[in-house]
Amino acid sequence: MANNAVVDGERANPFAAQVARVAANGTSTHVHLAALVSATGASASRDLSDAVHLLCAVHGSHPGLTDFAHANCPAGEARDWLRDAADAFERERLYLVRLTSAIGPMPSTAGAVQTENALLAQRRAIETLAQSERRGCALGAATALIQDWRSFRPLLDHAADRCGVECPAFVLPDDDSIAAAIAAGTDGVASERALAFGAEQLLLQHRGLLDLMEARAGARVD
Repeated sequence: MANNAVVDGERANPFAAQVARVAANGTSTHVHLAALVSATGASASRDLSDAVHLLCAVHGSHPGLTDFAHANCPAGEARDWLRDAADAFERERLYLVRLTSAIGPMPSTAGAVQTENALLAQRRAIETLAQSERRGCALGAATALIQDWRSFRPLLDHAADRCGVECPAFVLPDDDSIAAAIAAGTDGVASERALAFGAEQLLLQHRGLLDLMEARAGARVD
């Protein structure tokens, strides 16, 4: 009965379920992200540079997740939201690219081939989510990206402060617009499950990326 109540609650409010999903499975609780945001020690520059380069390798290309999702979404309110989200995320992407250039080269780290293979797999997985034909899947991934990016942004700003890059205003869509997009982009159990799947898979990729950053930082310990 309790499980049924949870399912019914998610059906009644898919946005609330999405918020809970991002809070539970997103990057905000990852130990290495917290370490990067507060990094000040001797290895901070290397770890921050590595993190920025890896994040850029996944999200620094155009078109990206929100662009693909927008291009494949039927006309309507959800597509309009994806257009606005893609425009806003383009500012974040350009900030990330500019920061990657300013922060210096990726530090030499053992396992370069394995790292490149992991990044390639992540890019393919994200592109597949963004181009899914299942109603709700791409929207789930795109909304999760926007929500979870709020955890990555302090990392970028910390790195920018250390290398003298100006931090642009944060203009990604707010929760009210995300809630409206989810309401417009889902129409029942099947689409809500697809939304959840898209979000969960995107968050899985983000946590995997942080795991990779953490492993590489450990491999560089003097």
